[in-house]
Amino acid sequence: MDNIDHMRALLHGKKGVIVEVIPSGLGFRKLLYNWLLNPNYETNYHKEVDNWIGLLILANLFAMLFEHVPQVFDPNKALFHAFDVFSVTIFTIEYFLRFYLAPEDEEFSKKKMPRLRYIFSPFALIDFFAVAPFYFQSFLAIDLRVLRFLRLLRMLKLFRVLLPAISEFKELNAGRTFRQKLHALVYNSEYGGALHSLFDNFIVVWVVISVIAVVFESVQSIHYILNTEFIILDTVAVTIFTLEYFLRLYTCVEEPGFQHFLIGRLKQAKTTGSIIDFLAVLPFFLEVFLHHLFDLRFLRVFRLLRLLKLTRYTGATATLAKVIVREWPVMAAAGFVMMLLVVLTASLGYLFEHEAQPDKFENIPQAIYWAVITLASVGYGDITPVTPVGRFLTIILALIGIGIFAIPAALLSSAFSDQLIIEREELKDSLLKILAEGDISNEKAEIIRTEAERLHLTEHEVDKLLDLAIAERDTIDHGARLPLSQIAQDPAHAVEHFKVLVSEIRQLSILSDHSRFESFAKDNDRLTQSELALWQQLGSTVPPSQPVKSPTAPSQTTPTAPDSGPPLTAT
Repeated sequence: MDNIDHMRALLHGKKGVIVEVIPSGLGFRKLLYNWLLNPNYETNYHKEVDNWIGLLILANLFAMLFEHVPQVFDPNKALFHAFDVFSVTIFTIEYFLRFYLAPEDEEFSKKKMPRLRYIFSPFALIDFFAVAPFYFQSFLAIDLRVLRFLRLLRMLKLFRVLLPAISEFKELNAGRTFRQKLHALVYNSEYGGALHSLFDNFIVVWVVISVIAVVFESVQSIHYILNTEFIILDTVAVTIFTLEYFLRLYTCVEEPGFQHFLIGRLKQAKTTGSIIDFLAVLPFFLEVFLHHLFDLRFLRVFRLLRLLKLTRYTGATATLAKVIVREWPVMAAAGFVMMLLVVLTASLGYLFEHEAQPDKFENIPQAIYWAVITLASVGYGDITPVTPVGRFLTIILALIGIGIFAIPAALLSSAFSDQLIIEREELKDSLLKILAEGDISNEKAEIIRTEAERLHLTEHEVDKLLDLAIAERDTIDHGARLPLSQIAQDPAHAVEHFKVLVSEIRQLSILSDHSRFESFAKDNDRLTQSELALWQQLGSTVPPSQPVKSPTAPSQTTPTAPDSGPPLTAT
């Protein structure tokens, strides 16, 4: 494996050789195994099969829960039965497919009678008992309650994903302390592996379930039927979120900048993520401990704050925060113009409409409501002018509002796109720096993977950035080795070399003191007028104070070639 393949493997989180394409010319059984179940290929459907089976298992869990609610189950028995038949069919196909492909599985291929070995393997037994109760009821008189209990065995199928992740986690954290292991589970690090991803997904699923429950709980008819289930679900969700909150506080001392046992935890408690975690569980405990003193049922709506926990698992909010900070002066100016226009038009609306409609334009604050909905082009129609001047003012407001209210949205949209481009360029520069160093460590690969996940880049997009960085490195290296005359013979090399030179001039302009540079350049005509103009055009933001006279004779310090025109830099 060469260095580039090794880098791709680490960037994709793979320790082995990455096989990109499934070889052709294989037998049907081996080809089927490689396409559906082989974890060593990137281009097959192994992950998709596992993900869909996992979702079907979770759907079965919820179906079994709702079967215990007569108001839901009795009117929909046919639908529940159809879903059960569909689930058993999928699980049965999966079981026999794995049985048929067992001779191709690395775990059984080198053993005698691989299919028989598969039948008595732990995962095969779990798969068997996940569907067996459904078939047993056709031959045996099984009580329906016993059958429902046996169907819970389908949950054990999740161990097919969980056990390998636990094994990998133990291997990554061998010799580390208990707190360090918990830190690897809760926080993103190189020691987390697949188990950390499963933990994050578990929290995300419970956040979504909890928020959906809060929404449906507000529907009186649903709340009447599922009141007990909502209470149990909310208790379980709060228990999980509380445990996660204290785990983060306990293990945060392993994070850089939070090492102190007390000050570090206080700093962690004051972070935005921790405050959101605290507010997500606070209404539950306030209602439990203070319900006999105050009516705190209104706090239940604040459980929707749990939705903010999802911001921890996406980089979009961090990017948006950077955009707002960067564009805040312009947005503040646009906001000031909007506020000025709203107050001005509200005052005019009150002036023209108060006498005609004293109940609707009673005062200026009430007229502000009309001005805002008019400028925003919402127009609810509950307050409308009736005088000719008022209606003319409404027309002007509606036309102006289209532009005024669109400015902040346009700024955010444009700045957000620019920020994503900047961050992707920074990621490419990081890859280029790693390529220049000649090797990549696990720590650097983890940083690149984390940044790629934050920018929502797929493995294919990371590969494209890596290819661009390799091409840019090769261009720079090739250009640095060739003499200028040879570079000029190839237009492609000449263009790329020119881009490198322009980039270096711009970097020099950013790092230089413009006033001192131009003062020194004008002194004794160290740069010609055309050279100074080129400098200002490529990077300088400070215009020249006065034109520089062209020298009558070539300068001693600025040699020029007869055919190459004015030089870009002085020697």
